[in-house]
Amino acid sequence: MTLVQMQQRPANAPVAPRTVDDVMEAAGPQVCDDMTVEVALAVMASARADHLLVCDEDGLCTGLVTQSQLAAIRDSAAYTDQVRLRAVLGDRGPFASPATTMAEADHAMRYRRLDALPVVDEQGSALGVLALAR
Repeated sequence: MTLVQMQQRPANAPVAPRTVDDVMEAAGPQVCDDMTVEVALAVMASARADHLLVCDEDGLCTGLVTQSQLAAIRDSAAYTDQVRLRAVLGDRGPFASPATTMAEADHAMRYRRLDALPVVDEQGSALGVLALAR
């Protein structure tokens, strides 16, 4: 048994809000935005991942795709085997900063109905992923 020493905190001491940095997962698989949907699905399957971070030619995160998103695109009538991830992503984002509070991230994810949110640094490089608990 390990003993844990508890410290008393004054009742009026402010509680720092939890941030995304406290709970984000490792970035996981990252792919380039010129990859086709079919290849991205194969990468996802081999990595046993539910999502992929997508980066541009400069290595900056442009978004995140999920297996269900890509499967829906592949099953659509307009799908061809030449569809690239950059065509699927559309606009960049949304993203979270490591300093984003959990309340802000929770609100953004619920509002946009997201299961996962990329976490990026000031330059736009992927640091991790904030994912809903399963």
